[in-house]
Amino acid sequence: MPVPAPNLYPPFNIIRLSHVELAVTDLAKSRAFYTDTLGMQLTAVTGDKVYMRAREERGHHSIVLHQQSQACANFLGFKVYDEENLDKAAHFFNSRGLPVDWVDRPQQSRTFRTRDLHGIPLEFYCQMERLPPIHQQSGLHKSVKPFRIDHFNCISPDVDASIAFYKELGFRVTEYAEDEETGSLCAAWTHRKGGVHDMAFTNGHGPRLHHTALRFSTPSNIIDLLDLMSSTGWSSNVERGPGHHDTSNAFFLYIRDPDGHRIEIYCSDNQTVDPAFEPIKRGLMDPQCQTLWGTSASKSWFEEGAIFAGSSVQAPSLSAQPIVAP
Repeated sequence: MPVPAPNLYPPFNIIRLSHVELAVTDLAKSRAFYTDTLGMQLTAVTGDKVYMRAREERGHHSIVLHQQSQACANFLGFKVYDEENLDKAAHFFNSRGLPVDWVDRPQQSRTFRTRDLHGIPLEFYCQMERLPPIHQQSGLHKSVKPFRIDHFNCISPDVDASIAFYKELGFRVTEYAEDEETGSLCAAWTHRKGGVHDMAFTNGHGPRLHHTALRFSTPSNIIDLLDLMSSTGWSSNVERGPGHHDTSNAFFLYIRDPDGHRIEIYCSDNQTVDPAFEPIKRGLMDPQCQTLWGTSASKSWFEEGAIFAGSSVQAPSLSAQPIVAP
């Protein structure tokens, strides 16, 4: 299936990804990891939830940790342009026969939850409590000082169907890899905010959350984080990297939090804001599709991910085996 043409006039306007809620089994341990190791800023603690933002973010939260008995990804959050677009978004999901449940969310204006075609739980809103800027208050920042949340990568049982659905929402494909035998998509990267991706999809048992990415300023932040993790007992939580992606052209490191949620440390990707930007095709069996340096990822990186709350995992419709590190 060819990559769909961009939908430049979607039925409602999503500005960007906004936040993620992760279920964790030891809230105190996870809170310490995200603040002391990753350098997220604590904004609120309310009962069984911890709210955090990154250095550049003015919104109240981009990562929410929720104490639960089992680790999973509760939902992915997106910000729309205004109240009118929020109502248009609710109408869109209703018209597709997908649930629209209006919920009360602390520090957010009217908010509804829904699911995509494969069951990924999504949350939409247009206003969040604004906090004072802290990006120049160096005394507040610990560790490696993430700038902002950058993207989500999800494992999909049918990447073609996922891309067709998110194209309706106005997400534009920037890069992709396809199976040469069938022409089906094995992976695709899509965006709203002008980077390489807000949402990416890779083929596999899904839907599951593969990773949440935090944006950092330079590759030196990756070195700083590795030094910190090696001296504070977290070396075994480094899964992949450091490396240089061919896709996106970004530098990266993948780590796991105390419950195994995968976090990407990410910087220096391509700009794609021009609507004339043409998607770049990558070869699934080209070692440089995984990294510019030609190093392959481990089996765990391809096969493991966080279950989404309330979603059933399906086997992929495409059988495609990328290059796996020995």
